[in-house]
Amino acid sequence: MTFAWEKYIQEKLIDEDRLSARIQELGAQISKDYQDRDLLLLCILKGGVMFLTDLMRQITIPHEVDFLAVSSYDKGVRRSTGVVRIVKDLDKPIAGREILIVEDIIDSGHTLHYITRNLATRGPASLRICTLLNKPERREVDIAVDYIGFDIPDKFVFGFGLDVDEKFRELPFIGVVKPGIVVE
Repeated sequence: MTFAWEKYIQEKLIDEDRLSARIQELGAQISKDYQDRDLLLLCILKGGVMFLTDLMRQITIPHEVDFLAVSSYDKGVRRSTGVVRIVKDLDKPIAGREILIVEDIIDSGHTLHYITRNLATRGPASLRICTLLNKPERREVDIAVDYIGFDIPDKFVFGFGLDVDEKFRELPFIGVVKPGIVVE
């Protein structure tokens, strides 16, 4: 069964060229900021994978990656439930490491608040956040974000790793879902 994403999209919010240019800028800044440091990119799955892979290609200093899977959404729910659970923990200890969390989107802040509190107990040398998309008007918990790709309005978005009911992560752009649409 194939799904035509066109019937779910209200508008293209960020096209492929803008995404690529901004990720290149972020990679250059991170490379400069972490020069001669023991950088570990910690990707939040699943949505952060596309951003991570493009960002990794733009970071010019040695670095490692690890993955953490968390969930605060239930299938069919388009807003966070507020209850965060770890689905897959890290493979390596992070004590003494320079940790840069790579996230696809931050809206309410609950998920990142939970993650940063959890990771801070593991003794990293530093703990910073890089997000592709930031929804400041949705913020319920104050989160210090060190690197922001784009501030976006409070709209449900998909593409470039973000899904609509686990679909459309492969799209090379960020689109806005039509209000009230249900993925069949």
